[in-house]
Amino acid sequence: MREITYAEAVREAMSEKMREDQDVFILGEDIGVYGGAFGVTRGMIEEFGPERVRNTPISESGIAGAAVGSALTGMRPILELQFSDFITIATDQIINQAAKIRYMYGGKGKVPMVLRTPAGSGTGAAAQHSQSLEVWMAHIPGLKVIQPSNAYDAKGLLISAIEDDNPVIFYEHKLLYGMKAEVPEGLYRVPIGQADIKREGKDVTVVATAIMVPKALQAAETLAKEGIQVEVIDPRTLVPLDEQTIISSVSKTGRLVVVHESVKRAGYGAEIASMIAESEAFDYLDAPIQRLGGKAVPIPYNPELEKHAVPQVEDIIQAVHATLNREGA
Repeated sequence: MREITYAEAVREAMSEKMREDQDVFILGEDIGVYGGAFGVTRGMIEEFGPERVRNTPISESGIAGAAVGSALTGMRPILELQFSDFITIATDQIINQAAKIRYMYGGKGKVPMVLRTPAGSGTGAAAQHSQSLEVWMAHIPGLKVIQPSNAYDAKGLLISAIEDDNPVIFYEHKLLYGMKAEVPEGLYRVPIGQADIKREGKDVTVVATAIMVPKALQAAETLAKEGIQVEVIDPRTLVPLDEQTIISSVSKTGRLVVVHESVKRAGYGAEIASMIAESEAFDYLDAPIQRLGGKAVPIPYNPELEKHAVPQVEDIIQAVHATLNREGA
């Protein structure tokens, strides 16, 4: 099968849905001729024209408001925010409008919109352009939250998100854009709310999100040379969360390491750890749960400090060793 990059897979998902459904359009800052901050929409304005690839003013609240309004009147907008940090400017439209309208109107109104946004560190973009704020959105009832870790999942999940009748926040880690994977041509769907076991193992379960999935897989390769078999699970969607896949894995391995880039304090790893503590898997734990997350500091501009602010492969290896060495929880 052909291999394409994550960015190409996202572009392909949007283009294929726009060809199929005239109600789908995209809007955002510099998404036309420039192709977006990371080139994801490059070439789309030439095919679909400025009516369906709409450059907007620099106003995240305005972009989100236009998306909510158009979704309410029957369109299926895909809005791009250049950096996920800028979601802070659009929170009223997202949290108080998009997330609540369908509930407040008894299902008579719906908001089928997708908010795509690049997230995370690793590009030297510093404190205001490098955050991982997905847990904020996961906290809000009415929103679906997706974090694909590879090109195949990105295309399939984005197609599912565009077809969904609820607002979806679609996080794309910047460092994944250039990574390639086998991706089918044409429309296919990855179900929202279904985790994926990226690597099977029997000794430790590692639940990782976004860029931490390839890092966890790299750590698992290294640990395999020591005879340690790590099972790597990618939730793919934070909301809804596929709890059973994680519970079944932890029940099998008896150990859990959770790793994400966002700040460890009140991060999504705490949600997964609590879910396991409240489930039947708790009785199978042989060691305390290990949580890895970013340090509680703004993301530094300096590249070496930036690396130290978020988990790396070596940190995952150390966490696996730690849980294997702590018996009798």
